[in-house]
Amino acid sequence: MCATSSYKNTLVHKIFPGQFFLAGRQGRRDKGEVRPPLELNDDEDDIKLDPNYRNVEFLITTGPAPCPQLDNKNIVFGVVLEGLDVVTAIASIPTYKPSERIRQFNDLAEFLGDERAQNARAIWNRPLRTVYISDCGELKVTKPSLSPALP
Repeated sequence: MCATSSYKNTLVHKIFPGQFFLAGRQGRRDKGEVRPPLELNDDEDDIKLDPNYRNVEFLITTGPAPCPQLDNKNIVFGVVLEGLDVVTAIASIPTYKPSERIRQFNDLAEFLGDERAQNARAIWNRPLRTVYISDCGELKVTKPSLSPALP
């Protein structure tokens, strides 16, 4: 997935404490937030063949418990063999969380069909500090500390 430097400087744009974090999203960067591109067709050959284009948003689970809400919605393609301390550090970064009252108003707005409720939720769980992938590539591991076999 990242044998080249295509994920270099990619933002971690959502952190769900005790569950997972998301990175790799394409788009403009405004005030530390990644916004989807307005007009981008992934099927165009010019875009697909660009070595710096990455069309994969990925997540890394942080534990300690399983994430059943991810079952049957994602493809498992790897295991963190080294650098779990970095994953733990990212998972511990504070995120934006609205007050209980705002959550209740948002739930009511969603129930009433107000589309602005979903727009407001877009900033929930965004890290309060900028987190990005400073470098990437393929790590040659001679003796992995974990078995690469997946369940």
